[in-house]
Amino acid sequence: MFRQTKSVFQKLRYLSFNGQQHTWRLKSTSARERALQYQPGQKIHGFTVKEVVAVPDLFLTAVKLTHDKTGAQYLHAARDDSNNLFSVQFRTTPMDSTGVPHILEHTVLCGSEKYPCRDPFFKMLNRSLSTFMNAFTASDYTMYPFSTQNGKDFKNLLSVYLDAVFFPCLREQDFWQEGWRLENEDPTDNNSPLMFKGVVFNEMKGAFSDNERLYAQHLQNKLYPDHTYSVVSGGEPLAIPDLTWEQLKQFHATHYHPSNARFFTYGDLPLEPHLKQIQEEALSKFACIDPKTEVPSQPRWTSPKEDHVTCSPDPLAPDPNKQNTVCVSYLLGDITDAFEGLTLSLLSSLMISGPNSPFYKSLIEPKLGTDFSSVVGYDGSTKEASFSIGLQGVDEEDIERVKQIISQTIDKIIENGFEERRIEALIHKLEIQIKHQTTNFGLSLASYIASSWNHDGDPVELLQISDSVAKFRQALKENPRFLQEKVRQYFKENTHRLTLSMSPEESYLEKQAKAEEEKLQKKIEVLSDSDRKQIYEKGLELLAAQSRTQDVSCLPALKVSDIEPTIPITPVQISTAGGVPVQYCEQPTNGLVYFRALCNLNTLPEDLKVFVPLFCSVITKMGCGALDYRQQAQQMELRTGGMSVSTQVITDCNELDTYEQGILLSSSCLERNLPHMFQLWSDIFNSPHFDDEERLRVLVMQSAQELANSIAYSGHLYAMTRAGRHLTPAGDLQETFGGMEQVTFMKRTAAMADLSQIIRTLPRLKIHLFNPNNMRCAINSTPEKVSDAAAHLEGFIKDVAKNRKERKPVRPNIIEKPINPLDDNGPRRKLISEPTFHPCPMKTFFQMPFPVNFVSESIRAVPFSHKDYASLCILARMMTAKFLHGEIREKGGAYGGGAKIGGGLFTFYSYRDPNTVQTLSAFGNGIEWAKSGKFTQQDIDEAKLSVFSAVDSPVAPADKGMGQFLSGVTDEMKQSHRQRLFAVDHKNLVDVAERYLSAGQKTCGVAILGPENDVIKKDPSWIIK
Repeated sequence: MFRQTKSVFQKLRYLSFNGQQHTWRLKSTSARERALQYQPGQKIHGFTVKEVVAVPDLFLTAVKLTHDKTGAQYLHAARDDSNNLFSVQFRTTPMDSTGVPHILEHTVLCGSEKYPCRDPFFKMLNRSLSTFMNAFTASDYTMYPFSTQNGKDFKNLLSVYLDAVFFPCLREQDFWQEGWRLENEDPTDNNSPLMFKGVVFNEMKGAFSDNERLYAQHLQNKLYPDHTYSVVSGGEPLAIPDLTWEQLKQFHATHYHPSNARFFTYGDLPLEPHLKQIQEEALSKFACIDPKTEVPSQPRWTSPKEDHVTCSPDPLAPDPNKQNTVCVSYLLGDITDAFEGLTLSLLSSLMISGPNSPFYKSLIEPKLGTDFSSVVGYDGSTKEASFSIGLQGVDEEDIERVKQIISQTIDKIIENGFEERRIEALIHKLEIQIKHQTTNFGLSLASYIASSWNHDGDPVELLQISDSVAKFRQALKENPRFLQEKVRQYFKENTHRLTLSMSPEESYLEKQAKAEEEKLQKKIEVLSDSDRKQIYEKGLELLAAQSRTQDVSCLPALKVSDIEPTIPITPVQISTAGGVPVQYCEQPTNGLVYFRALCNLNTLPEDLKVFVPLFCSVITKMGCGALDYRQQAQQMELRTGGMSVSTQVITDCNELDTYEQGILLSSSCLERNLPHMFQLWSDIFNSPHFDDEERLRVLVMQSAQELANSIAYSGHLYAMTRAGRHLTPAGDLQETFGGMEQVTFMKRTAAMADLSQIIRTLPRLKIHLFNPNNMRCAINSTPEKVSDAAAHLEGFIKDVAKNRKERKPVRPNIIEKPINPLDDNGPRRKLISEPTFHPCPMKTFFQMPFPVNFVSESIRAVPFSHKDYASLCILARMMTAKFLHGEIREKGGAYGGGAKIGGGLFTFYSYRDPNTVQTLSAFGNGIEWAKSGKFTQQDIDEAKLSVFSAVDSPVAPADKGMGQFLSGVTDEMKQSHRQRLFAVDHKNLVDVAERYLSAGQKTCGVAILGPENDVIKKDPSWIIK
C-alpha cells in the first residue's frame, strides 16, 4: 500500500491514550513498571539497552536499544494495553520513479525461505486473530506493522514478518504478478493483443487518476528536486515498466538490511521474548554494513520558483469553469528537531485551522476557491519539513490574486500575531487528543515517530509531548513575538518556496492513454516471435500457478479453539432525563465525557430528505445563540473535543424491511467543561443561525468539493451503496444520504447563484430534527462523573423543551421497540416498517474520468439476528480469501476485491480494477464455487479466525455500548451470533450459497464507476449515468 504521510498535528489526531484495557493476561506488576527495571548498558539477547524513560502523559515506559552486531535500532513502548504491535521499517530511498520500493513491499510478502508458499501475507490474514496487518511505502521508508491481542499469535506473525523482509524468495513470477508484466489480454489466447498488467501498475494508475494525489506528488517532486523526493516512490505508471527483476533484487539487498532497520514493539507483552526471537530468527545471520541510505539536505534556492502542471477535468466539480489549484509551498527545517517540529505544527494550525485563522479569513471566505488545496499546512513526512498554503476550485483569472493574498496574509500575521485565546484553544485540543483513547494506539505511535526516527531523530523525545508544550509556553512567555518571528524566518524571508498551479486539460486522459500505448508499442516492437511465444507461455505458467491449490501447511496458525468462547459484558443503565431515554455506560475514559443523541426523522417530509446531509454538515458551523460562527468555532475548540452531526440509517437486526432513520449528535469534553458543552448544544437547538448566505456558500462549496474528491479513492463504496439501492427500504435512503445521488445534489446546490431557497429550507428541517420527542441520548464517562453528566444533560433537555412538538409521522407504518429488549415497559425507539416492499434489480454505470473501475454487485440476504447470518459471514470471508482474491487481484490485476455482508445485503466489490464484465463473471463463478462445496474444513476454520478477529477487535471506552444504543444489538444477541459462528459447518455454507446467493442473483443490484465502456453501452439492460 502506498501512502503519503501527514503533518504531526494530523498524526496526533490518531495518537491517543488507550486506558487500562481488561485483558485476559494476569499481571502481577504493570508492563510499565516492569520495563522501568531495565538499566542502560544492560545486555539482552544481542542487544544493549541505551535509555529507559517513563512517559507518564502516554502511560508508557520507553526502552531504547541497539543491536550489538548490526547496529539495528530498537524502541519498545511498554504499556498496559493488550493490543500489542510490532513494526519494522527500512529507509528506502529510490532514485527513479519505477516504484521499486513499492513493488518490493508487495513482493517480499509473496513467500520467503521458511514460508515458501505463495502469498503468506494474505494467507496469514486467515490464520491469525490480528487486529491489524499491512505494509506501507512512504516517500523515504517502508514499514511493516501488525498488531494482535493474542500472545501466541504475536509470535506466529513475528516469525512470518521477519522471514518475509529479511529472507524473501523474490521469485520472478511474483514480480510479474505484483509489479508489471507484458501478457496477452486473454492469457489463454495467444492471438489476443499484448497489454501491461500487474497489481502495483493498476494501483498507481488509480492513484494518479486522483487529482488531489497527483497534485501532492508533483508538489513534493518539485520542492525537493535534488534527491529521492524528486521521484515517485510508489511508481509512476509509465516508469513502472522500466523496472527489471534484477533491479528489484538489488534494491532489497542494499536496503532491507538490519543496519538500515528500525524495530518498534508496543503493548503489555514482555520485551525479552521479542528480542530473543528477532535475534535468533533474523539478526544473528547478518553482519554490520554501511547502508549509505542517508538523505542529504535539499540545497536551498536563492530565489523562489514557479511551475505549472495539468490534470484531468472533474465532471463532478462544483463549478466546471473553476478547476484550477494554486498553492505556495515553503521548505522548512530538519524534522529531527522535535521542539521546532511541534512549534511549526502548532503554528500551522494557528494559521489555517478553522474560521478564526488568518488564512481561512483571507482565502476561504472571499470564495476565490472551493477549499484549501489538497496539500495544506505543515508536513513533517520528509527529512526537511514543508508548509503549503493555497486553494483548489479557483478560476484561472484569480490565480494571481490568490498569490498576492498569501503574501499579504503573511505580512499581517507578522504584524498582528495571534490572539491568546486561540493559542489556549489549540493547546486544549492537544490535551484532549492525548487523553482520548483509541484502540490502535500502538499503530498511531509507530506512524507518529516513523519519519523523524527514519532520519536519526530521537523517537523518545517525540513521545514527551508535554515537555515540548511546556517549552512552547515558556518561549511565548519570554518573547511574546516568538511565533511572529518564526513566520518571518520561515515564510517571509524564505527564498526556497515554490508556487505550483494545476489546471484541467480536456485531452489529459487521452494523452495518458496514448503515452501508455506508445510505451507498450515500443516494448512490443523489439519482440521476436520466440519472445512472443515465451510471453504467452509465461502467462500460462503464471495463470497455472495462480490457479493451483496452495500447500500452506508450512505457515503457523491459531486454531478455532484459541478463540475466547464468550464476550466480556459491557453493562449499561437505561433511564430517562426530562422524559428523554438515556443510556449510561461507565468506562475508564481518562477524564473525558462522551455525549451522543439520536434524533429520528420520522416526521420529516420526504422532499426534505436529500437536504439532511447538508443540514448535518452546516448546523455546528453557522453560529448559534449570541455567538457568530467564529465565536462558536472558538468556544468549541476551547471547551470540547469537537461537536458533529451525521446521518444514520440503521437496518433493523430482526426485519430486513424495517429500519431506523435519524441524525446522530456527537461530542466530547473534559469533565470540567460539561456545562459549556451542553450550553453550546442548547444554543444550536434553540437558536441556530441560518441566515448568513456568504457563510453558507463557503460551507456548501467545501462540502461539494470534498464529495467530488472522495470518489477517486472511495469509488467502491459509492458502487456498493448504489448496487444495494433498490434491494431494501434502508438502501434507498443510504443512496440519498451518502451515494452518488448526494454527490450530484451537492454539485447542483453549489452551482446555484442564489442560496435563499436553501436558507428557507434549513429551519424547516430543524423543526423536525431537533425535537426532544424524537430523541434518545447516551453518555460514556467515568463512574465518578455519571451523576454530574446526568444533571447537566437534564438541564439541557429542560433548555430545549420548547422544541418539543407532537408531529405526525410521514410514513404510516411506525413500529415501536423497547430500547432495552429485556424491559418491555421501558422507553422505546420508533422504526419504519415497509411490509409491502418489493426489491427491484437494476444495473447502473457511472462514466468517470478514471483509467480504472470500481465494480459492485449486491444480493438481498438476511438481517443480523437471522440464523443464517453467521453462515453468510463465514462464506463472505471464505469466498474472498479462497476464490475472489485469486480471480480479481492475482489474475485480474485489480488492487483489491471481495465479498462482505452488512445491512442485510451480501455484496461483492472490486477496487481500482482494470476489468468490468470479467469481474462480474468472477462474482458469479464465486457463487458456483461455493455451491460446489470445493472447500476444506481448514478453509472454513481460517474464515472463522478471520471473522472473529474482526468481531473481537478492541473497542475504545468512548464507543463501548454504542452497538446497543444505535442498533439495539445487546451483548446477549452478540453472544448468540458468536455461538452460531462457531457452529457453522460445510453443509450450512453450501446451503446458504444455494438458497440466498444463487436464487438471489435474479434480484441483485449492480453498479460500476469507471471509464467509457463500449460493451456496457451496447447492452440495453444497463442504465448509463
